[in-house]
Amino acid sequence: MPDDIFPTALHVLVAAAVFGYLLGSIPFGLLLTRAAGLGDVRKIGSGNIGATNVLRTGNKKLAAATLLLDALKGTVAVVIAARWSHDAALAAGLGAFIGHLYPIWLGFKGGKGVATYLGVLFGLSGLGALAFAVTWLLIAFVSRYSSLAALTAAVVVPIALYMTDMPKAAGLLALMSVIVFIRHRANISRLLAGTESRIGSKG
Repeated sequence: MPDDIFPTALHVLVAAAVFGYLLGSIPFGLLLTRAAGLGDVRKIGSGNIGATNVLRTGNKKLAAATLLLDALKGTVAVVIAARWSHDAALAAGLGAFIGHLYPIWLGFKGGKGVATYLGVLFGLSGLGALAFAVTWLLIAFVSRYSSLAALTAAVVVPIALYMTDMPKAAGLLALMSVIVFIRHRANISRLLAGTESRIGSKG
């Protein structure tokens, strides 16, 4: 999706961002675990509503569904807003990402945003999404740390977008990557201490 040449009207960008935020605020991890009779996912593991914590319930299908739906929030927001302009797609993507992190329905206490980050990225650049996926899979396979894989991929993505001549998207994803690092500060501390939970662990 090439960068726009002409600027988009402010009201369009605001509308796109609000649309993305409301879509991103849907807490699929919480809704799916409750529907499956597993209670409140925020009361187990890390207390997060994302796929990694849903996996700690022992239900891999629910974790996969959560990952897919959380990613689709970002992709759908971007694809729909792209009908207005590329800048609107960027605004909607950022809105969806922030919505997942700070959902209005849960007192602004949401997930860490990695799946939605990937969904936004997929809507903007298939090549960028591939770079994220390959990096994540490689680091996760070697280390068994989901957080480390996500953080590494979040470094790679803005560079990959910039190198493929998508400066606006690279700037947005760089901002989102910084937020991902901030949201993972506890994970970073545990990684440094050697106490971070590995993939598949219920701890």
